[in-house]
Amino acid sequence: MIPPPPHDLATDTPELAAALKAEARRLGFDPVGLAAASGSERLRLRTAALERWLAAGHQASMGWMEDPRRREVERLLPGVRSLLAVALPYHVQARPRPGRLRVARYGWGRDYHRVIEKRLRQLGRWLEERAPGSEWRACVDSAPLLDKAWAEEAGLGWIGKHGNLIHPQRGSWLLLGHLLTTLELPPDTPAQPLCGRCSRCIDACPTAAIVEPFVVDARRCIAFHTIENRDPTLPAAVAELLQGWVAGCDICQDVCPWNEQPLASSEEADLQPRPWMLDLRGPEALGWSDAEWDERLRASALRRIRPWMWRRNIRAALDGLSR
Repeated sequence: MIPPPPHDLATDTPELAAALKAEARRLGFDPVGLAAASGSERLRLRTAALERWLAAGHQASMGWMEDPRRREVERLLPGVRSLLAVALPYHVQARPRPGRLRVARYGWGRDYHRVIEKRLRQLGRWLEERAPGSEWRACVDSAPLLDKAWAEEAGLGWIGKHGNLIHPQRGSWLLLGHLLTTLELPPDTPAQPLCGRCSRCIDACPTAAIVEPFVVDARRCIAFHTIENRDPTLPAAVAELLQGWVAGCDICQDVCPWNEQPLASSEEADLQPRPWMLDLRGPEALGWSDAEWDERLRASALRRIRPWMWRRNIRAALDGLSR
């Protein structure tokens, strides 16, 4: 008796899609979902919103936000038919010590770009083995892709009024990545927004950076100024209101009701906080040399902040706290 030929997942796209999602979860991603590269009307509205945001100058000095590939996903991978959106939850139970300077949670552990891209490449090779001849591309948020909009399109969650993606069980502590593929896989249903009338994030922002629901003006944002602003001094209107933040800012996420529910704490070694970030003492840190900063920020997403910028931010934060 001649045995039947091995089952070819590439000829059964629903089964391949399910297997791809399962493999993504095995690699530590959750939630995961698929979107068609053609996009829905929601995606087109998100793209139009980006155009308005850019026209208003809300990108400040972040010129890379104007890259036209951000509005045309097919320019990132010719022939793309589907996008697998994945999220790596980064919530941990650890808390900064009271009275210490603050660092945004996403920067506590290892550089998430490296972590996510490495796993997406593993996933891409897995997919290529099961669908020979297909092409793929791994994208983290450093790629010119509307990552939050595509994650919403794939059903991972909705974009909240603070501009971050929110999942009903995971909250907004999510690091996003995408695997673009030339395979046509069945898409998931886009997520529906559940912010309702809540305006906590808007009300809590000390610099009024959320100028209207879903619109963040980087020119007023603490995260932008502490990470991207290369000026010798921070604008007075921002420096006076840092509230101890020296590398990013989590205020709008800290107050979100979806983050107040009991959330699972990640056990991933790569996401665990570096102890000094939870016990950052300004006067002591001002004395660290460039070499010490370099060592403390090894393999960190916060290496984008140069040592002189850390000192600038710390001085501004200490001045603000002393008032």
